[in-house]
Amino acid sequence: MRNGRKGLWLCVFVMLGTGTAAAQQNATPPTQQQAPPAAQLAPAANAQQASAGTPHKRTPVARPHKDPTRQDLILGSYGPYRSNNKLVSYALSVRVDPDKQVITGTNTIKFRMLQDGTRIQIDLHPQLTIDKILLGSTELQYTRDSGAVFIDFPTTLKSGETYSIDFHYSGKPLTAMRFGGFTFGKDPAGRPWIYTADEDIGASVWWPNKDQWRDEPEGMTISVAVPNGMMDVSNGKFMGSKDLGDGYTEWNWQVHYPINNYDVALNIGKYEHFGDKLGNLSLDFYVLPEDLEKAKKQFVQAKGMIEAYNHYFGEYPFEKDGYKLVEVPYSGMEHQSAVSYGNHFKNGYLEHDWTGVGVSLKFDFIIIHESGHEWFGNSVTANDRADMWIHEGWTTYLECLYVEYTFGYDDALKYTNGYKSHVDNVEPIIQTRGIDAEPPQDMYFKGALMLNTLRSVINDDKKWFALIHDLYQHFKYKNIDTEDVVKFFNDNTGMFLTPIFDQYLRHTAIPTLELKFNDADGTVEYRWKADVPDFAMPIRVGTKDKWETIHPTTYWQRMKSPLKKDAFDVATDLYYVNVDKSDGAPDGPLAPPAAP
Repeated sequence: MRNGRKGLWLCVFVMLGTGTAAAQQNATPPTQQQAPPAAQLAPAANAQQASAGTPHKRTPVARPHKDPTRQDLILGSYGPYRSNNKLVSYALSVRVDPDKQVITGTNTIKFRMLQDGTRIQIDLHPQLTIDKILLGSTELQYTRDSGAVFIDFPTTLKSGETYSIDFHYSGKPLTAMRFGGFTFGKDPAGRPWIYTADEDIGASVWWPNKDQWRDEPEGMTISVAVPNGMMDVSNGKFMGSKDLGDGYTEWNWQVHYPINNYDVALNIGKYEHFGDKLGNLSLDFYVLPEDLEKAKKQFVQAKGMIEAYNHYFGEYPFEKDGYKLVEVPYSGMEHQSAVSYGNHFKNGYLEHDWTGVGVSLKFDFIIIHESGHEWFGNSVTANDRADMWIHEGWTTYLECLYVEYTFGYDDALKYTNGYKSHVDNVEPIIQTRGIDAEPPQDMYFKGALMLNTLRSVINDDKKWFALIHDLYQHFKYKNIDTEDVVKFFNDNTGMFLTPIFDQYLRHTAIPTLELKFNDADGTVEYRWKADVPDFAMPIRVGTKDKWETIHPTTYWQRMKSPLKKDAFDVATDLYYVNVDKSDGAPDGPLAPPAAP
């Protein structure tokens, strides 16, 4: 993600309670982080594994306020020169020179006009040079502004018609952020190892495209020319390689499905390939020669992962393109049908018990999480970065479902609740749309805990699993907003769940169940304290061997209970809520005021 991710080792030490204030401020969620040197990670990982299994709660630190820049606004908004057209396809051809550390390329962009116009917006990082932009043989005029390229046409493009431009460019792409953007690196043996990871900074850091999320091409081709002896692994189905006769070989890939711009990836190196099948689905693995045997042992987890997600949501969404794991020097990234992997070929997250409850070390976190994005993030995609919980909250919940499918419900519940220690609750998950900025990390963990809470609210696993399966199938290959998810839940449960979604996603605090105990008459008053005025959510209370479901609102209600305050329990492992117990009378009415 574009602004927020720092080094993993900071996160590890903060989880252990040993981090400084600066480290706490830089603590980050797990995906796509750069792997630290083993010597840095090992002491923290070993200490965590030796702990009693209780996660350590970090001290939440609010991110400093940052006014959006002109670039944030231009790249984040779906302005008139983006919204006047719909992408049809990309044909990206790139030549990579490892010695000079430059690239030259052409992207043929096919689009359909949605209204008459003479201008469209395509994006390319200012560090790269535009060589020319052609409509047929006509060279087009353009204006550059903060990463945006406004392309002008000599005659009006007609609504409903499809057009194609050839965008030629070159230069040394920016290596920026911890992800790297576009990195000319070396593998441990000193061989060139070149890779992209650009969700943070944007795909236009290395190739021209409509660099936003709302519109995806229906498919694309990727052709990458690299020096002989090297291999490129990109998204889609491998269509063959061709010796160009000039010391370069071209590697060709075809993507048969819609694809996010930040999912498009190059992975260039001295790769060894091995494969497998799961039914009709091809499984392909690309690793450095030295890691081949380790990969053959570790990557067997891919089958179980796909079987688990197939079970809950339906078939792997990119069967024509196949599933790939590709070794990289950072921990991982959800590049569509070419998932990046750098998790040391060990279980856990960089050999660390990520949730701190003794479950994480049973599986390879990167295989399970990053591949989960094939369903949520790659297949079902948010329209705007502000709704990124649709990618990260759902995929974190998919981890929990994988644990349930593979190791059982008890481990899944333990694993899910382990994420409570990662939640900050210092700012809302959904922030302002139309700005190129990253939401807070709570979109991962609080998002997953909210979904676990909704499962308990529905309180019928048969209905719950049918609901999330049908939601995925309904929005498969589509770009959606939070409102689409909420409407689907409301329409398909017959419940009004909007206040619950709003409280967890649009406000900072989680709901607090306030309980007032009156031992004299054996009663308990209860209500929700929440930001949403009409917040209401059922919850189980009493004792674990005999739960009773109550239906609190933001008004006080009363129930009879033989349980005293210390014995009166709340099922907080099933719901992500606070509980406030006290003695005395409620400080408000016991029922809503009468209608006038």
